[in-house]
Amino acid sequence: MRRSPAALIALLLAGCAATAPMPDPAGPVVGSGDDCAVIAAVAREHYGFNSTDTLPPPLWLDDEGRAWAPRCDWARYGLSFPEIHDPARTPPSGQPLRWVQFKQPRYDGQGALVDSAIMHGPLAGNGIQCRVRSGFAGWTVSDCRITWVN
Repeated sequence: MRRSPAALIALLLAGCAATAPMPDPAGPVVGSGDDCAVIAAVAREHYGFNSTDTLPPPLWLDDEGRAWAPRCDWARYGLSFPEIHDPARTPPSGQPLRWVQFKQPRYDGQGALVDSAIMHGPLAGNGIQCRVRSGFAGWTVSDCRITWVN
């Protein structure tokens, strides 16, 4: 039995629609597969972190109360984050509050926007928002603007 091309397309589309799961609004936030590369671009290009010369403060991937927790192979991007920041734990007496924070990137037709912040001590830090673009060389930072200063 031969079917028309329009009928085959309708069957294929119906099959795709039937098997695609609907996202659970109360479920975990799923990041893009590019989240790690976007964050790494900001870490390298804006902050100047790399795995040998400039080690960063403890890393804080801020999920803002959602279940966003990317598993990143930082060495793949030439980075090393030897410590993870726990926002619920206060630093021991005499030690400064230090961290670098990245929020989940937001993607649009121009690439991605990522909010980040760095704290060097209790009254020394700033927040930024960076535009990151995808190209032949991977993700690169095109510009950053300061969003707050402490």
